[in-house]
This record gives sequence, C-alpha cells and structure tokens, in this order.
Amino acid sequence: MAEAISDAQVVAALRPFVRGCGPMLDALRESDPMGLRARSERGEADDELAALEHGLREKLLNGLTSVKVPGTAAWAAMDVDERTHWWVNRVGRFTALLTSVPGLGGALADRLPIQDTLGAAAQGLLLCAIAGEHGVLDVGDRVRLIAWVLFDRDVDPVLVAGKRVAHDAEGKSAEDAATEQLTEELDESKKKHGKITLKAAVGTLWRLGRSLLGIVEELEKRPRGRLFHRALGMLPIVGMAGDYLGERSGLKRVAKRAHKWFATQGGVSART
Repeated sequence: MAEAISDAQVVAALRPFVRGCGPMLDALRESDPMGLRARSERGEADDELAALEHGLREKLLNGLTSVKVPGTAAWAAMDVDERTHWWVNRVGRFTALLTSVPGLGGALADRLPIQDTLGAAAQGLLLCAIAGEHGVLDVGDRVRLIAWVLFDRDVDPVLVAGKRVAHDAEGKSAEDAATEQLTEELDESKKKHGKITLKAAVGTLWRLGRSLLGIVEELEKRPRGRLFHRALGMLPIVGMAGDYLGERSGLKRVAKRAHKWFATQGGVSART
C-alpha cells in the first residue's frame, strides 16, 4: 500500500505550479484574435471608421466596446462571476484543443495518467485565474485554494508560506529553478516570435501537468464530469466527446467550489 501523500508534499508540488501559471494566464488573457486592443492602441479603428457614415460608425464602435475580452470597456464592466465564466470557457477551449493534439496518446498514454495530469493542470490554471479576479495574488493563498478545491485538503497557511531556503550560485532556489523550467517554452517563444505561440502554450500546459505527477494519487480526487460523461468516454468513437464534455463539466464544478472557498476565507487578501 502506497504511503499517504502529506500536505508538505502537496505544497512542494503546487508552489512552482502556481508560479508557473502566471505567464500562462497572461498568454490566455492577452490573446487578442481580432486585434481589437492592438488596433485601438494604434488608433487605427478611429482612423478607418472616420470615413464611414456617422450612424454606421457609431454601431461599429458600440460593437467593438461590447466585446467581452480583457482590455475592453465591456470587460471592465463585468463582475467577478461574469469574468469567472469567461475564464471557464477560455481555459476549457484551450485544454480541449490540447487533448486533440496528435502524439499525446499511444504508448505515452499507457505509461502516464495523461487525462488526470492535463485535467488537473487545467483546473489549477482556472483556479489561479479566478483567484486573480478576486484580487488574491499571494502564492500561498492560491496553493491553499487549489489544495482545498481539487484535493479537499485544508492546508495550514503557515505551511504554504514561502520559506528561506538554500540558493545556488546564481541566487536561485530549487523552487525558482522548477518554475523557470515550467515556463521556459513561453520565454523562448517571446524572445523568438515576440509573442507566445500556440505550440509554446500547449507545451507549457503539458509541463504544468507533468509537474504534478509527484502527487498523482491526489489528482484522482479532483472534480470530474458526471457519471454519464465518464460512461460516454469509455465508448469507442464517441469517447473523445465524452471526455471533452466531462472536463468542461469538471471546470464548472471547480468554479463553484472556488466560490465556496472564497466565501469562507474572509482573511484572504490581495497579498503579494
């Protein structure tokens, strides 16, 4: 019988994970597929619309400002619940795309619990996003949130706090080094392309998932889809659809549990 995983082991796995989620969330938050923010910053929208008739110009401007993505007026007017819903969809669509990437199945799927690692990474990513919308920036608080929502653990705040640890010659701790390894594809993509590519984002989420393999037994506790989703996932041909729907359902359950956690944590503040 395997030895039970301690809270300390969970915290050790989750601290670099949480830190690695930051750049990943920035990539998802800042993606601007229609170029609305970029065009607005360059003033192109106003220049091009100036030539149109006044009535049509006003309709188009209203349409642009009503698009609910970060950086728009519509986003600023959204409440926390609305932004949480946006994140559930954004993370869910991204991870659904990841699971369809060729090459992640086959022999690799036989050796590693791919669905649990990627599913847990997606759920942890969503929780970090929701925490940000609640103004919770502290790594320790986010670790406690993930541990409670995904693994049903009420971790001691003292345990999750960053500790003074040994640093190497470059001044990096083991946690710093682990975090850098998780996000190195994002950093390389920014240097090479000036932005985070889909390939880099996919690779980073996979790294985030693999970083949780040390507590793989805990991943089985995470919120999942309903029974019929899992039954559908076991069938040939339609199994992928069942897994997809189940993971999307799991993300919604994660968001609901997070809401309960914030409601009981009056002492949590936007610490940095």
